[in-house]
Amino acid sequence: MSNYSAFDIIGPRMIGPSSSHTAGAARLGYMAWKIAGGNVKRAELTLYGSFAKTGRGHGTDKALAAGVLGMEPDDERLRYSMLLMQEAGVELVIQYSDEDVDEPNTARIRITDSKGEVTDVVGSSIGGGSIVITEINGLKVEFSGEYPTLIIRQRDVPGVINGVTSILAREQINVAFMRVFRHQKSNEAYMIIETDTQVPERTKQLILDWCPEISEVRSV
Repeated sequence: MSNYSAFDIIGPRMIGPSSSHTAGAARLGYMAWKIAGGNVKRAELTLYGSFAKTGRGHGTDKALAAGVLGMEPDDERLRYSMLLMQEAGVELVIQYSDEDVDEPNTARIRITDSKGEVTDVVGSSIGGGSIVITEINGLKVEFSGEYPTLIIRQRDVPGVINGVTSILAREQINVAFMRVFRHQKSNEAYMIIETDTQVPERTKQLILDWCPEISEVRSV
């Protein structure tokens, strides 16, 4: 006999007709917004698979745009996200791709900030409003955002992982899951650390200041 949580039965708090195409899409956009640091001047949204085929009818484009503006799936303003994009002065480009993808509800969210820096995020909506982030700036990753998550951009050299986990231990922050993703040895890598509690700004700054091999610390 299968076990179901209340979330599985009731579904996520959301605006829109579909937990996968609307709530999941909004969460993907929101995660990309957080990863990019909440600074958006241009957003390029590419929809794949079912997102591309039926997304217009389910409001997937509006949901992704809302997330990129920092809205969560239950935000009442979600349906007006295109107008709010214009009011915020954010340039929006939406593309519908027929490229084959592993997950049917997949989007690429490319955010350019006011300094011209680009953050490229790929993720999929996997049902019930749940998502998985699978790529950041061309590097394959995997995390769901269900836990408070630290995303640390670093150079892959000895000692960085030990130093970061030591700081978290001193700050009384318990690590639930941790993985490191890299292209190759000594090159750029991402440390993905899911924790039991939110990581304070002070702790993130301690990590960033501690090691010159760390270039960025974000939390989602």
